[in-house]
Amino acid sequence: MISIKVPTIGESISEVTLAKWLKPDGAWVERDEVICELESEKATFELNAEQAGVLKIKAQEGDTLHIGDVACEIDETAERPAEAVAPNLVEKASTPAPTVASDVKTTPLAHNIIEAQNLDAHKIQGTGSLGRITKSDVLSSMQKPGTLPATTLFSRQEKREKMSNLRKTISRRLVEAKNATAMLTTFNEVDMSAIMSLRTKYKDAFKEKHQVGLGFMSFFTKAVCIALQEWKAVNAYIDGDEIVYHDYCDVSIAVSAPKGLVVPVIRNAESLSMAEIEKAVSGLAKNAKENKLTIEEMTGGTFTITNGGVFGSLLSTPIINIPQSAILGMHKIQERPIAVNGQVEIRPMMYVALSYDHRIIDGRESVGFLVRVKELLENPTMLLAAQDPAKLLLEL
Repeated sequence: MISIKVPTIGESISEVTLAKWLKPDGAWVERDEVICELESEKATFELNAEQAGVLKIKAQEGDTLHIGDVACEIDETAERPAEAVAPNLVEKASTPAPTVASDVKTTPLAHNIIEAQNLDAHKIQGTGSLGRITKSDVLSSMQKPGTLPATTLFSRQEKREKMSNLRKTISRRLVEAKNATAMLTTFNEVDMSAIMSLRTKYKDAFKEKHQVGLGFMSFFTKAVCIALQEWKAVNAYIDGDEIVYHDYCDVSIAVSAPKGLVVPVIRNAESLSMAEIEKAVSGLAKNAKENKLTIEEMTGGTFTITNGGVFGSLLSTPIINIPQSAILGMHKIQERPIAVNGQVEIRPMMYVALSYDHRIIDGRESVGFLVRVKELLENPTMLLAAQDPAKLLLEL
């Protein structure tokens, strides 16, 4: 019998929560197969089977375990069951149900009703296996327009769930940021016309050469890094009675993960190209959504960028990611009428917000930083040399 213990995850982590068993008690597991998920105050980790055998669960979901505690045991002497010899044969035998759209799964009868009634399958909540839309889901959506299928009308039920370690950490840090800093927010707006034109013109060539899409985050990260090196206080933080300044820009990118908000870090972002930044952002976002971020990817950071615009936010005041002293909030791009050379024009505009710790950053630094970011974004060719190409040519 092999004991599977909670491994050492990081220097500051002494306990974890057993979030979810991926295999039931008594099930056969293969060597290196993921058997459960462990959740620390910073990230989610997977526990793998060290040998093939029968799983004996010792800890239950929701239990708090310390480093070295036994989560389960594996009986490696057990006989392999016949059905475990060729599991792929079972998968191949099952065929997917017809689909109304490539991303919507339905039963055959539900498929026929949806097509006959010309319904939008994306607006029907599936209650079948793996979210599959059933006949009753379709009929329910037709009988109660404006309500989700399988919804009990006039329900007064409540549900209580234990807060995860990650959610408790997020709550504690947000309250600490509000209470321990002199937080203030300054706002501005950016005309995104130049960046959008640049993306439209070069996005295909960029993806073909670098094998990654050209998004807005690389432009913002580049602009932020230039501004951070010009306004040193925005890239610093308070440590006791000292102010710690940084010559490098470790930019934290706020990402919405299944377990909550996480902020993985792009190291030395000031030294990366646009393609390298896009690849870093893409990789970190993928790991976050799959709960595969490491402690190293989550630790540190000198400045944070958060993009509420992906959820439709038009304007917000982001909270500082302590111990950092500032955070930049991106928002939804919306066409608005603005005055351009005395004429009213419709431009794609984005509100940007900089929340900062007034103990270390004064109004001059905060406003100057945000104005500089705005200038760089509205003139993206300046990102190449941090100044107007014409002035560079004229050595001004």
